[in-house]
Amino acid sequence: MALIKRFLAYYRPHRFLLTLDMLAALFISLIGMLYPLVTNRMLNDLIPNRNYRAILVAGLLVLALYVVRMLLRYFVQYYGHIIGVRMQASMRSDLFSHLQKLPFSFYDEHETGKIMSRMTGDLQDVSELAHHGPENLLISGIMIVLSFAYLWSIHIALTLIVFACVPFLIVISALFRKKMRTAFTERRKGNAQINASLESSITGIRVTKAFTGEEMEKSKFEQGNEQFVTASKDSYRAMGKFFSTTAFVTDIFNVIILIAGGFFLYRGDISFGDYSTFIVSINLFISPINTLVNFTEQFQNGITGFRRFAEVMDAEPERDREGALTLENVEGNVCFSDVSFSYDGEKDVLHHVSFSVNKGEKIALVGSSGGGKTTVCHLLPAFYPLEEGSIAIDGRDIRDITLSSLRRHIGIVQQDVFLFGGTIYENILYGKPTATREEVIEAAKKANLDGYISTLPNGYDTEIGERGVKLSGGQKQRVSIARVFLKNPAILILDEATSALDNTTEMLIQRSLDELCRGRTTFVVAHRLSTVKNADRIAVIDKGEVAEMGTHEELLAKDGIYAELYKLQFRQDLTPSDALQSMLV
Repeated sequence: MALIKRFLAYYRPHRFLLTLDMLAALFISLIGMLYPLVTNRMLNDLIPNRNYRAILVAGLLVLALYVVRMLLRYFVQYYGHIIGVRMQASMRSDLFSHLQKLPFSFYDEHETGKIMSRMTGDLQDVSELAHHGPENLLISGIMIVLSFAYLWSIHIALTLIVFACVPFLIVISALFRKKMRTAFTERRKGNAQINASLESSITGIRVTKAFTGEEMEKSKFEQGNEQFVTASKDSYRAMGKFFSTTAFVTDIFNVIILIAGGFFLYRGDISFGDYSTFIVSINLFISPINTLVNFTEQFQNGITGFRRFAEVMDAEPERDREGALTLENVEGNVCFSDVSFSYDGEKDVLHHVSFSVNKGEKIALVGSSGGGKTTVCHLLPAFYPLEEGSIAIDGRDIRDITLSSLRRHIGIVQQDVFLFGGTIYENILYGKPTATREEVIEAAKKANLDGYISTLPNGYDTEIGERGVKLSGGQKQRVSIARVFLKNPAILILDEATSALDNTTEMLIQRSLDELCRGRTTFVVAHRLSTVKNADRIAVIDKGEVAEMGTHEELLAKDGIYAELYKLQFRQDLTPSDALQSMLV
């Protein structure tokens, strides 16, 4: 019931149009009652009395009203769907806004394709339910009541006999509805699995071709496809049982009328004209019942879609702590104090990590993969909530700071650069949407990107393709650096920013990064120790703990983990001639 109330709440902004739509549906029902009334009058009065003029007038009147009903049906079809589409747009807008507020952990657990399935296919079914639901219920309800009253006026006993079959139809509907709901939910999951597989395969098509993995991708897709077919079989099996059985019950109505009506006609309890009218009018009673029965499929589709929509809407969003303040005039002093964290609530990734970084200082985080370096960078902008310990910026706990203001003062350059579809200008502007074009160009110059952009036919308005596919790795990285230059944060995180680049490109990008780091508190995550030698301090993160801390020279002198890593990389980075020369020395 709570789910239905949430669904009905989306009708509120469209109450006026919905009222007109329902009034139109009401008049459609009333006009539908006209035909059996005229039929009864003709069979019992006009035809026996040979009143041909009245017959013609009655026919023209019915024709005129049918023209009106045609116009009303157009109104209901058009504006009814408009209501459904507007409700769908409102739900989609709410869902998108809510998705923007969900934490990283939600996206760790939900595939993009499955989320998109809820945003598109599910809400399309909800839209259809929003349009047809009220109309079917109102029109069918009114028609059942009016037709029952009219049949009652013709012959009470015959009407009661017909009406006695209705409870059987209700019981059958109740028995099959639960099975249909379960089956349709599973079909939704199968469809979402297909979308997830399709999204993943299309996004990674270049990797697929590079590794000739077409057959593997096809196999994975077919697994989801087969799951959808199996779920569809179950849903259609439940639906087939439901509709065939309910249709059989409604067919029995006609058999009962034929036998019982014939019996009453034989006994003289009903006239031939009334009996003929009853046979014609019974469809007024059976048709809306069939409409409600057929509506069950649409209702199950729509309510299942809305339930899946509600599941995402009920996911807990990121929230500012009560009384959280806006972070302003940031100097950039950062302090990690006894921080422990785990992604799954079981195995800790960080164990009691404590260290401080002074404003304008550059600290490098090094260590083996999986040691917790990137987790440190994720916790600083509060991408994941702290479990133990605290992180402070300028002496203020980040949990007491609004998330938007916290992240506004932190810039991130990652190894995997994400660029949005659009132009170079739009992607740089993302760093500060209110910036002028001159500011965007200045940021591009600082990132050593302006020279390249000037060689393009459309300059800054050049389309870069999906995820920046038309740009090289170095060019994409420079766009991300320009974006951060434009943002101008007090704290900077460089998470493997150059690890995916070749040595020549890395040297060029490093100049831009050095300029970007100047005057900012900077966290550098890197595997290549040669890129962090000049950091003010280096923290070795090993198995979730700060194992060592100091300058490059200090850590080499300790001859510990850092020294071992440096020696290992130094040997690997040497060319054969360099290695020979080092041995001779």
